[in-house]
Amino acid sequence: MMRWILIFLVIALISAMFGFSGIAGTAAAIAKVIFYLFALSFVISIVMAMIGKRK
Repeated sequence: MMRWILIFLVIALISAMFGFSGIAGTAAAIAKVIFYLFALSFVISIVMAMIGKRK
């Protein structure tokens, strides 16, 4: 999932550099959503690992 975040971030940066604002905004928004999903799944996996160790 981190790979997708980096791909969309690079697309957003390249298109922003060339002035394609619609594409840059869309790619940045997709990268942001994927980042939040990645962060949420990371926190959930840490909590599940802590619960599993207690038992």
